[in-house]
Amino acid sequence: MSDAPAPHQPEPVIRVRDLVKRFDGRAVLDGVTLDVFAGETLVIMGGSGCGKSTLLRMMIGSFQPDEGSIEILGQDTTKLDEEGLNAVRKRFGILFQSGALFNSMTLRENVALPIEEHTGLDPHTIDIIVKIKLELVGLREHADKYPAQISGGMKKRAGLARALALDPQILFYDEPSAGLDPVTSAEIDQLIINLSRQLGVTSVVVTHEMDSAFRIADRMAMLDKGRTLLIAPRSEFEHLRDAPTPDDLNAALIRQFLRGDAEGPITARRQSTVYAEDLLEEPAARRAPTPSVRATR
Repeated sequence: MSDAPAPHQPEPVIRVRDLVKRFDGRAVLDGVTLDVFAGETLVIMGGSGCGKSTLLRMMIGSFQPDEGSIEILGQDTTKLDEEGLNAVRKRFGILFQSGALFNSMTLRENVALPIEEHTGLDPHTIDIIVKIKLELVGLREHADKYPAQISGGMKKRAGLARALALDPQILFYDEPSAGLDPVTSAEIDQLIINLSRQLGVTSVVVTHEMDSAFRIADRMAMLDKGRTLLIAPRSEFEHLRDAPTPDDLNAALIRQFLRGDAEGPITARRQSTVYAEDLLEEPAARRAPTPSVRATR
C-alpha cells in the first residue's frame, strides 16, 4: 500500500452550499451547491428562468437566501451586516450586462469613481491607476469620451476597467457577450482569458452564449429549474455536446442545450405541459391576470 499523500485540493474562494431562494413561494434556486477555485473561470449557464442570474445576484449580496450559505474569501456573506458585506465587495468586481456606466461621466471619471470613494489616494496616483486600467482593456486613448460616444463593446470594456479599479480577487460577469457582434464578443472573451492569465483573477461568468462559454471556461455549471445538473471541466461538457444522444435524461437535457437543437427533452418538456387541462379548466379556477400596465387614475 502506498503512503503517498493525496493530491492537494485547493480551498475554494467561493463556496455555495444548499442555496435556496423563493419568490412568491416558487423556488428559483432549489439546493444549489458549488465551489469556485482561485484563478479559474467558472461559467454558469442554463436556459431562461433556470436561476443563473439569481445565483449571481446572491453571490454579490443583492439577494439574501431563504436557506443555505455563501462564503466568499472565507466569509459567510449571508451573516454579514451591510458594513461587513461592503468590505467583502471591495475585494470583487462586477461587470453588469449593460456596462452600467454613468452617462454624465467620462470613461476616466467612471473608472476613477470607486478609487476615489474607497481609497485616500491623491489625484495624481488615481490618474495613473485609471490609465493602467483603461490600457488593460484597450481604451486609454478614449479616456475623455462619454458613454454615448462609444460602441456597445467599448462600454463593456469600460465597465470591465471600472470593475478592475480596486484590484479585485474575483470578477463576476453578467452576460458579457450579450448584444455584441461575433467579433466583438470574441474580443471580450479574449480579454477575460487574458485577465485570468495575467492577473490571476478568479472569474464567475453567467452566460447562455455557448461559443463564448466554450472559449473561456475552465469549468462549467449547468442549471435547470433552479437545480445543478452538472458541474465539470469544460472537456466533459465538450464530450457531452459531441456524443450521440444519451439515455440519461439529465445528460440529454445538457446536450440539447449545448447544441442548440430544436428537438429534444427540453422542448418535449415544454410541449407536454398541461395544455389539455388548461383548455378544460373552469374559468373561475383560473388566477386573475395581473395587468402589465396599471392605470394611474
